[in-house]
This record gives sequence, structure tokens and C-alpha cells, in this order.
Amino acid sequence: MASALEDPALQRHFKGHKDAVTYVDFSPDGKQLASSSADACVMIWNFKPQSRAYKYPGHKEAVTCVQFSPSGHLVASSSKDRTVRLWAPNIKGESSVLKAHTAVVRCVNFSSDGHTFITASDDKSIKAWNLHRQRFLYSLTEHTNWVRCARFSPDGRLIASCSDDKTVRIWDITNRLCINTFVDYKGHSNYVDFNPMGTCVASAGVDSTVKVWDIRTNKLLQHYQVHNAGVNSLSFHPSGNYLLTASNDGTVKILDLLEGRLIYTLHGHQGPVLSVAFSKSGDQFASGATDAQVLVWKTNFDKYNIKEIVKLQQKRTCPEAPPHLNDIYPKTPHLHTSSGHSIEINPMFELADTQTFDPPIIDVGANFPYCRQAGTCKL
Repeated sequence: MASALEDPALQRHFKGHKDAVTYVDFSPDGKQLASSSADACVMIWNFKPQSRAYKYPGHKEAVTCVQFSPSGHLVASSSKDRTVRLWAPNIKGESSVLKAHTAVVRCVNFSSDGHTFITASDDKSIKAWNLHRQRFLYSLTEHTNWVRCARFSPDGRLIASCSDDKTVRIWDITNRLCINTFVDYKGHSNYVDFNPMGTCVASAGVDSTVKVWDIRTNKLLQHYQVHNAGVNSLSFHPSGNYLLTASNDGTVKILDLLEGRLIYTLHGHQGPVLSVAFSKSGDQFASGATDAQVLVWKTNFDKYNIKEIVKLQQKRTCPEAPPHLNDIYPKTPHLHTSSGHSIEINPMFELADTQTFDPPIIDVGANFPYCRQAGTCKL
């Protein structure tokens, strides 16, 4: 199908990992992209032309998550080796290590003020840490199975988490209590996150669904079943109007939350897609997959009025029925399926030899300090 100006377009593809890319995250200034991998390495990709990428070994097992701090001066990574590392994202690659949990650490996430970060683990707990002192603060322990993901709300007052116990929980940080629980009996969620306003959370389910919950009314707002396999990750556009999703079906999809419909299906990866993330400005997004590649996409969403985009989409895809304009607050939430048409974008013909590293990579030395207890290592 012919491309329109507002369509996402493949901008870069980064090759350097030797195994599945498990997580991607943009730096706050949009000049770098961090990725984690099952190859036990973290990589920092620089968008400046001719710049080399930095590869940081150090973890002893697969790295499950990576995230820039709000200042961009640090990168945190979690691993199956039960540790969290804090890295300086430069050529020196200095790091400190926190022995964080008694089982696999699945996720790490910073608060918006950068003072605190949280970790989620297969030991069924969420732990909060003071970044400056690199010391443990407290645990949240009401989940009864592995905790897949934990994320701060934009204002830093709440935490959302999801677990193999088939619940999504909302926690009040002040009281350190679970204040709400959403249960899904069909399967657990792999990922959860707040929308930019902090009023809703979205969950990515192993049952192929994406659900959006209103945490003010404790109701399910939207329910999408547009993937053909489990959903591994999601990311809200900074405007809150769009949602990216990544799935084992090998696709990335873009949902229009105001219209309650699927608008784009993106191909390009050769295997399950494990992570997606919008840049902080919203003009780019990245995806990582089991094919060991990182794809960076350009989007012009912010340059076009959303009503104009929807009108063009309707003309191009000829949907079977008009979209439901009130789906963001439905009295009875109903299922959105992929029976309507979406724009299919497949840039695979643009992808070159996947065996050649691009860009050139600096393998930062692996002689890093190892700390058996939190707070004993300094950057």
C-alpha cells in the first residue's frame, strides 16, 4: 500500500547484539538509545552520524531490562544474574552493582525526579532503592508469583505492577500499600505502564490482548485483541493518544486510543518482538526482537492533527463500521479486534545483511567492580 506522509517509516536499524534484544529505551535528550540483550550485554547506540556504539559486558547472564535515568547521566540494567547495574553511558563504562534480589530481576524503572528506582523480580517482590546512596528502601510483597514489570506513575506517587499471579496491582508509595487490584483470569500480563496523564494503566497480556484500565474509577476502558500471539511490551506516545505494542507474532502495532482502533501494523523483525519504546519527544520509536536487531522508526504524528489522520485512515482502509468515539469512557467496555483494516508497513526490503555489525562497536572493558551488598560501590 502506498505510504502517506504521516505513516511511520523505518529510519535506522542497529546490529551488534548476539542474541535477543529484550528492552529498548531512549535517552531523555533523544541522542542515544539503550538496549539490553540475552547476550548479557548492554549497548548504547548514538544517533549522531559516524558515531560508534558502546557495548558493556559485565552481567553474568541475560539482561532483562535497561533504562536511562531522567537526567540521562546513568543507565540502569537488570539481569537474570539477580543483580542491577548502574552504568555511566560513555566510553569509560564505569558501573556499580547492586545484589538486588534472590531470583531473576525482570525490570528496573526510575521515578520521574530521579531520586528513586524500583526493581521487580521472580522472588515475587518489588523493591525500591535510593539512587544517590544506592541503598535499599523498602519492599512490596503482595504478589504471589513472579513479578514481570513495575513502573512508576508520572508524578511518582504510585507504582503499577504485573505478575504471573494474573493480577495488575496499583501501589501507594506513601503508605506502601496495594490500593487496587485488576484480575485477569485468562492469563498474566508481561508488561504494564501508566499513560502520560497518570490516569490509566495499560497491560500487555500473554493471551494476545491489550487492556487499558482507569485507575480513578477502577474500570476497564478498552480491550484490544489485535495480535495473533502474546503481547510482550507497550509504550504510550507522549500525547497519550497512541499506544505501541510488541508481540510474539513478529509485529509492532499502533493503536489510536481516542478512536479505539488499530491504525498501523509494522513488519520488519524476523521473530517475536520483545520491546517497544517511544522517544521522549514522540517523533521516534524503537523496537527490539529475538532477531537481535534494534529498529528505529520515524513518525510524524505530532505534525498532523489527529482528526486529519483518522479521516485519511478511514479513506485508505475502508473500515467496516465507523470507530466508536466514546470508547475512552464506555459504559460497558467491549472488545476491539483486528477485523477492521490497518495500514500494513513492511520495510524488510530495506534491511541489509543482518550478520554485519552496524554501526562500528566499541567493546568497553569488562573489568568492573562487583559489589555483594548494595551501597558499597561508587561510580
